[in-house]
Amino acid sequence: MVFLTAQLWLRSRVTDRYWRVQEVLKHARHFRGRKNRCYRLAVRAVTRAFVKCTKARRLKKRNLRTLWINRITAASQEHGLKYPAFIANLVKAYSCNFCLGNDH
Repeated sequence: MVFLTAQLWLRSRVTDRYWRVQEVLKHARHFRGRKNRCYRLAVRAVTRAFVKCTKARRLKKRNLRTLWINRITAASQEHGLKYPAFIANLVKAYSCNFCLGNDH
């Protein structure tokens, strides 16, 4: 392939900008108000949403662990055991390789 002019070597930045804007607006479609139409507002809203999403992933792990402990506590109390005693007996029964959760 032969390029006859220098203009053909240069990349058009307009299309890049268009697709970058469309990517941000795609993530902002479900937002309310002008945040889903105006690029300047959408960038701020999408950035904020991604930051919250990242923090929420850490919080989800903490909340699920609390939920598991509450459920195990309630179930063990139905049978007359306290949570620490129940876990100690489980550890004893399965040696020290026992782990609660999805770590397996």
